[in-house]
Amino acid sequence: MSETLDLTLNVWRQEGPNGAGRFETYAARNIPTDASFLEMLDVINEELIEQGDVPIEFPHDCREGICGTCGMMINGRAHGPEKGTATCQLHMRKFSNGDTIDIEPWRAVAFPVVRDLVVDRSPLDKIVESGGYITAPTGTAPDANEIPIPKEVADSAMDAAACIGCGACVAACPNSAAQLFTAAKVWHLNSLPQGQAERFKRAEAMVETMEQFFGSCTNHGECTEACPKEIPQDFIAYLNRDHLKSKIFNRKLAGQRG
Repeated sequence: MSETLDLTLNVWRQEGPNGAGRFETYAARNIPTDASFLEMLDVINEELIEQGDVPIEFPHDCREGICGTCGMMINGRAHGPEKGTATCQLHMRKFSNGDTIDIEPWRAVAFPVVRDLVVDRSPLDKIVESGGYITAPTGTAPDANEIPIPKEVADSAMDAAACIGCGACVAACPNSAAQLFTAAKVWHLNSLPQGQAERFKRAEAMVETMEQFFGSCTNHGECTEACPKEIPQDFIAYLNRDHLKSKIFNRKLAGQRG
């Protein structure tokens, strides 16, 4: 039989983007240690509904560490105390009986609060929209081995593609920078042969879109520490390199067209 915990939760409640917001305290009793953090919040919400109170709004979808919607600050850490773990994969056995847990939404100007623990992360979508695509000929699908890709390149691209776009890197960064997210999305395509046609256009467009919403990277490294997929900081160096090259390449290309 699973052990249980009695906890005290300080949860950020905010009725809407323009609301003042405040912490409210809830008693979480008899929470199974094998429950996930989101399942614990489900229990609290069921109790609130039974009492006729408004349940806590919190972001979630797949609950399998894939979709990236479950992000929240737990005791001041993005996704909580377990490294390389999304909130939905965090289990209550990581806490002790009698603990007090502070739960907040992502704290970044680019992520305004929608309600309670839910924030608007659409600026991340705008970065992807600006360059997260490749030119592909229409027609029948090519054979899988038609374009040979070295294993090292494929592995690097897959490491970048592991980014789930949760925004933990932004929330953890003291500058609210989105360099790690942008770097992962850029390098996923820029490292592959299929992504070369737009390589420098992509780097320039995605970085400039990012700079409209987010702060600048000063290499604190908190982004990688908070990332549930442990995206390496190396990708930021790759992004900076391609962005610098894009300023030269795109300028030359514009001169040729002019």
